[in-house]
Amino acid sequence: MISRYDFDNSAPDRRGTASYKWDSAPSDDVIPLWVADMDFRTAPAVVAALRKRVDHGVFGYVKVPDEYYEALTGWFASRHGWQFSREDVIYTSGVVPAISAIIKALCNHGDGVVVQTPVYNCFFSSIRNNGCRVVENRLIREELSEGQFTYRIDFDNLEQLVAAPDCKILLLCNPHNPAGRCWSAEELYRIAEICGKHGTTVVSDEIHCELTMPGFSFTPFATVAGECSYVVCNSPSKAFNTAGLQIANIICPSPSVRAAIDRAININEVCDVNPFGVVGLIAAYKDGATWLDELRAYLYENYLTFRSFMEKELPQLPYSALEATYLAWVDVRPTGMRGEEIEHELINKHGVWVNAGGMYGCDDYIRINLACPRNRLLEGLRRMAEGISQWLK
Repeated sequence: MISRYDFDNSAPDRRGTASYKWDSAPSDDVIPLWVADMDFRTAPAVVAALRKRVDHGVFGYVKVPDEYYEALTGWFASRHGWQFSREDVIYTSGVVPAISAIIKALCNHGDGVVVQTPVYNCFFSSIRNNGCRVVENRLIREELSEGQFTYRIDFDNLEQLVAAPDCKILLLCNPHNPAGRCWSAEELYRIAEICGKHGTTVVSDEIHCELTMPGFSFTPFATVAGECSYVVCNSPSKAFNTAGLQIANIICPSPSVRAAIDRAININEVCDVNPFGVVGLIAAYKDGATWLDELRAYLYENYLTFRSFMEKELPQLPYSALEATYLAWVDVRPTGMRGEEIEHELINKHGVWVNAGGMYGCDDYIRINLACPRNRLLEGLRRMAEGISQWLK
């Protein structure tokens, strides 16, 4: 298939654009492979829609139109076989504010919220900021061939944890960041069975749902939830690289739970969104599918490039088999150094920035963002290997 989009050569220079990813580095020479933000331009349909909105010239308060809900529900029905109604939707400014409001709505001070670590760092802060306790159900690492590993859920421990009366929520990352798992329908069904039995609400963060690797299929938690209480958070921001537009959706079928969340959204003052987020979502979900499919193919090739590089240059470092997201998860224990030390040394001495794993609950690892032009990725990996190879025992 001939590509319509040139992901190799069309990525703009982001330095000096107030980019959190690029302009946080201590020098202009640093290649940033850290925060989960792609370097590619978003889909042309999104750019065109935003440009048209800018040309209008007035950016007042926005009334979210019917077209927004039609685009949202239509996308998930056609793309993922998940039917829900516009009445189930609460829009807000981002998935993290959504999660925070949901915790505020459903938990009392001191309640436990279960997370499956290692996991997205903002889960921890959202729980603690609402006066709740982080309850860890650590994922079980399983070794694979050729220096790879994967994770599975400890269902026995999960059941013990959610059986506690004050454990109100399981905060699920589906697909999982940083482990790279695309949870199967069977795994999600088992979660629903356990949480439903104990009256625990599953809050499923599905922001990476579009970014699966070949051979893996995303399952919306809602489609296997059965009688389990659930709330889903999603956004086009990761798939279409539009995080700065600040738009996300909470989907909740229970009117009483939805009312409590809506009140928390208003208490937290994240009930208003900007017109660009609305326009961007409509364009992405109505006209962005072809671009997204080509992006997914490019990201897969980047992952294969990463695998080949690791096998040749750093065979001592195991890494998680990537089923979804564009984030590689690498075990750095063979260096004898913690992830935080490696992050610091790589930034300041080798000009490449990766994430230390400590923020995700495990500082024996680093996380690497693969979503950039391939030549840039290879140069970043080369710099990383230059540093790490001298620390290997």
